[in-house]
Amino acid sequence: MTLSYPPTRTVGVVADVAGVRVPDPYRWLERETDEVRRWQRRQAELATAVIYDGQDPEAVRDLVHAYHGGSRPALPRCAAGRWFRAVTPPDGAAPLVVVADRPFGAGRPVTDLAEFGGEENPAVLSWLAPAPDGRVLALGVCADGSEHNTIRLIEVASGRVLDGAPEQVLHSAWAGGVTWLPDSSGFYFFALTGPPREFRQAVFFHRLGTPDTTVEPIPVGEGSREYTLVQISPDGRWAVAAHRVGSPIPVAVRDLSEPGSAWRPFVTACPGTVAGHIVGDHYIAVTDVDAPRGRVVAIPLDAADADDPAEWTELVPEGDTVLRYLFPVGEHLYLSEFDQTFAKVRIIDRSGATTGEVPLPGRGALAAPFFPLTALALGAPANDFVFAFSTLTSSWGVYRHRPGEAELETLSAPAVTLDAELEAGCAVAPDGVAVPYHVVRPAGSDPARPAPTLISAYGAANVPLLPQYQPDMAAFVAAGGVLVQAYLRGGGEFGRDWHRAAHRERRHVRDADLVAVAEHLIAEGVTTAGRLALTGGSDGGLMCGVAVTMRPDLWRAVLPREPLLDLVGGTRDPYLDFVIRKAWADPDDPAEVRRLLRLSPYELVGPGLFPAVYIQAGATDPRCRPWHARKFAARMQAAQEGEAPILLHVFDNAGHGAATSHDVAVAQDAEWLAFLVKTLGLRAVSVVRDRPDGHQAQLQHG
Repeated sequence: MTLSYPPTRTVGVVADVAGVRVPDPYRWLERETDEVRRWQRRQAELATAVIYDGQDPEAVRDLVHAYHGGSRPALPRCAAGRWFRAVTPPDGAAPLVVVADRPFGAGRPVTDLAEFGGEENPAVLSWLAPAPDGRVLALGVCADGSEHNTIRLIEVASGRVLDGAPEQVLHSAWAGGVTWLPDSSGFYFFALTGPPREFRQAVFFHRLGTPDTTVEPIPVGEGSREYTLVQISPDGRWAVAAHRVGSPIPVAVRDLSEPGSAWRPFVTACPGTVAGHIVGDHYIAVTDVDAPRGRVVAIPLDAADADDPAEWTELVPEGDTVLRYLFPVGEHLYLSEFDQTFAKVRIIDRSGATTGEVPLPGRGALAAPFFPLTALALGAPANDFVFAFSTLTSSWGVYRHRPGEAELETLSAPAVTLDAELEAGCAVAPDGVAVPYHVVRPAGSDPARPAPTLISAYGAANVPLLPQYQPDMAAFVAAGGVLVQAYLRGGGEFGRDWHRAAHRERRHVRDADLVAVAEHLIAEGVTTAGRLALTGGSDGGLMCGVAVTMRPDLWRAVLPREPLLDLVGGTRDPYLDFVIRKAWADPDDPAEVRRLLRLSPYELVGPGLFPAVYIQAGATDPRCRPWHARKFAARMQAAQEGEAPILLHVFDNAGHGAATSHDVAVAQDAEWLAFLVKTLGLRAVSVVRDRPDGHQAQLQHG
């Protein structure tokens, strides 16, 4: 069937990028005009009509709803012996923030998020941070899906919204929200200094009960656009500024016990990661300096030259596992590590000696922020270790471990168990490196019979793809599909060297790894090119764009989500210019620009036979703005010489995912799943919901 796409004009724009001329026929789709919005709406209507043609939309949504019941929970935060958390009422009303004596106790409402949003733009909680004395609760509230959030201050006893909250807009929750002083008199936060599009940020300090909000003069380097998070020692003496979102270093330190003291440079010349916490008079951190898989070091906060690793004391040497995060718990340190992607948690004392290991409930993943910097925002000191855990086949539970105890306490049990089997495998990349993957196969399916298969991958930014529960992927398996989660180079699953192997001038290695996995699955009979799909989000969406343009023969369907697709055009956006310069290339160098052109999906589109493509984006996405999806879809639709559809849906009130409301997220996942059901020949007819035990959803096939 040949589709009739919305008419799409072209323009004769040719960009000059460092002297390199780059034709850009769909530049007009970068603008947010009435014409663009009409075009975007017609594309969305077409996508929905094509995808749901011959399907029961309610059945697909029911399936997605059932598996969203296992979504990752936000962990409760403790202050003054009480626990604060967000709760979504069963009737689907706006979330409440409650305070209780136990982590998941019923408690009492403190505030209703409906107060901060509207019916069409419901408020989403980006973060919460109770003051150490438990009297005031700080919230980050977003009402348009963009992740841009503003601070609200709530009096806990009365629920009254306090006047005088800072007016600055936080670009996201990546810097943790706010960091309170131990005496609850004020807090630090990282926010925009102007309009969001300019992407200029600074650390501010706000004194509670006053209009006093001032920029904190932290020496992070001239012109830096990196994120900064302030950490405060439990005794209130030391402040450390952790800088860089993906590879944090403690760039500056301040002795708050000295009146009038200034910030002074600390670790400033380190190209690697030094991510930790203030423990006594030391900064104890996981670092990949001289240790690709990580080691634990202690750096004196009064060190004469903290940039010199000779002044660091090694507490835990590099081993076979990959060290990732460190959590102070009482007098102990809980050390999170990856063992062939699966989580382990070692308990050490302050000298680095191992005192135990947390008995995790399976082989899976701890919930962790997307970037290491965010993991440094812990709030008040903890006396026990509260964490969320899931596997590829069971949803998130929340657990507590107390130092010295042999067992876990289950605070919130997993809600969904997927009736599936887990396997492991690896493909061999062109340079001989083994690229591992996991296979999630519906229980009882025949492994010798080629199956409809979806590869999910990322491979970028030193971010690990975790063996964790994901509602959309679980729904795909429940519908009869086989999920393959591939751990490509560029990610953080196997340490610094794994990441650096596909960084900047070696970004093409990630794409070769993906092709190796796809070809291996076909050669092994797991699937065929006619039954193989690919998905990825953000930089993983770019991976999808490269895959569909460079190797269209490998795929039956490709589904980029919230994608980055125009690397050269991205340099005109201050946020993406920051990202591209850091992770891809220098757009001021003509040779680097030409290399970007060879890796940019928008530039790689040419006439050809393409598989089915469904591109999903958010209208308020501040990271990968929707024009990436619009321009790529327009060029693909014009270049398609086959009959497979090229579909685009930009969802209103949706961003990059972190602040998208639940209802919009379900609608996105349902359409994404319905596209896979249609293109791979899966059958989702009805779903059993509301089981009495509340622990398992089950698909029924027609």
